[in-house]
Amino acid sequence: MEYKVFGCKVNKYYTDKWLNSEKLKNENWIFVASCVVTDNAKRKWIKFVKDSFKEFSGEKKMFISWCWAFKDWRAQEDFFELYPELTEYKWRIMILWEDPDEIDTDISSKTTQTAKQKQISKSKIKNIGSKLSGIYTKKFVLIQWWCDSFCTFCLTVIKRWRHFSRSKEDILEEILEFEKTWWKEVVLTWINLSAWWLDTTNPVYNKNSPSLEGKALGGGQAQSRLAELLQYILDNSSIPRIRISSMWPEFIDDDCFKVFAHTRIYPHFHYSVQSWSTDVLKNMKRHYNWEYMREVLKKTLTIKRDDWVNISIGADIIVWFPWETDDNFKDTLELVENYWITKLHAFPFSGHEMWESVPAWEMDNQIDWRIKKQRMQQLLESWESTRKAFIASQKWKDLSVLIEVVKNIGWEIIWKWWTQNYIEATEENFEIISWNIQKNEIIIWKLK
Repeated sequence: MEYKVFGCKVNKYYTDKWLNSEKLKNENWIFVASCVVTDNAKRKWIKFVKDSFKEFSGEKKMFISWCWAFKDWRAQEDFFELYPELTEYKWRIMILWEDPDEIDTDISSKTTQTAKQKQISKSKIKNIGSKLSGIYTKKFVLIQWWCDSFCTFCLTVIKRWRHFSRSKEDILEEILEFEKTWWKEVVLTWINLSAWWLDTTNPVYNKNSPSLEGKALGGGQAQSRLAELLQYILDNSSIPRIRISSMWPEFIDDDCFKVFAHTRIYPHFHYSVQSWSTDVLKNMKRHYNWEYMREVLKKTLTIKRDDWVNISIGADIIVWFPWETDDNFKDTLELVENYWITKLHAFPFSGHEMWESVPAWEMDNQIDWRIKKQRMQQLLESWESTRKAFIASQKWKDLSVLIEVVKNIGWEIIWKWWTQNYIEATEENFEIISWNIQKNEIIIWKLK
C-alpha cells in the first residue's frame, strides 16, 4: 500500500500500525496520515488529495486518518461539509478512525465510547513491536493521550479527546517486544508527556511541589510522575537509546532532571515553549511564565552525564501571535540565542480562518503579515547562528550515531544518521572511529 505521512510522531506511530492491520493489509489504496496544525497544513492536504486523484485515475481510493479526519477522536461525520472541494471524490475516500484496534467508527457511524472505554481499548496497542512494517528504525511509543488545556492557538484539542495516560506496565511491555527484534531506539511521545499519570494537563497548586513550584501561571504545578516512568523503563529494559519527544515544561521537576542524566536517555530535550514573553503566554493560556521557563532551561543545560555528552535543546516557537509586541518578540529571540536551542520548530501563528478556527483568531490586534515575515526571518537567522555555534563546540568529541537510512545508488552508499545530542552526521563532517555502515548499527564518530 502506498502511504503519505504528514505531521507529528504520533502520525508515524499509527501509520505503522494501520499498515500492519488486518483491515488494510490486502488493500491497494493510498493511506494518508493528516495534520491540521496550521492553515498551511490544511491547504497542503487539500492539494495532496486532489493531485493524487488526478494522478491515479480509475478505481484507486484513499484512506484518510488523523486530525484532518477527526472530531472528538471519532471519524468526522461532517467531513465533506467542512471540505466541500472534496465532495466530487467522496466515493473514493474512506475516513478512518484513530486506531485499527478500536471499534469501527466511520463517518456513517453514530457509535460513541466513554473515556473509560477508550482507555481500555488503548491497552490493545501493545505487541506491535514484533510486527513492525520496517518503515522506521526507531520505535514510537505513546505514553499518554491528548490534553485538557485548550490553548487559544490550538485546533488539535478540538479534534482529539481529553488527557489520560497509559500504564507503565503496558508501556514497558511494548518496549520489550520491540527490544526482542534487536532495534535500538524508542521515542516516548504524544501531546504532554510530562503530565503522564496526572489527572489533568492543567497545573494545580501543590504545597509539596519541588523547587520550581509557584512559577507556573495559575497557582503552581502538580508533582510530575514522568521521572517515575523513565526510571521504571531504565530498570526493566536494556534498549540502548531512549528518546523523549516534545514536552510541555510546566510539570518538569527536579526528579526529572536527575533521570535525564542517565546515559541511555537521549541528551536532547525538546520543550513546547511557544513564547518567552509572559504577556504572550497569558494570551495563549499557557500554564507557565518566562521565569519558570528560564529555570527549566538552566537546569536542563547543567545536567551532568557520565558520558560527558553536552545537552542540546529543541523548542517549539510561535511568532506573530495577536498582541505580540516588538519587545515580546525580543524576549523570545533572547531565549533562542542564550540557551543552546539547536533544533527549532518555528511557525507563524495560524488563526485557522479557513474551515475550522481557534479562539485566538477572534482576538483584537491581529498582526500585519509583513511583520510576520520579518520576525520569522529574524528568528530563523538567530537560531541558525546558535546551531552552528553548538556544532562548533562539539568538534573532536566522541559521539555515538544510530544509522537510520542506508541506500545504494549505483556505486555510492548514501546514509543518514543523528548523534545522540541531535547533530546530523554525514561522511563529510565526521571522522570515522568505528565503522559498520548498516541500518540500525550504532557507530562512534568525531565531528571534524
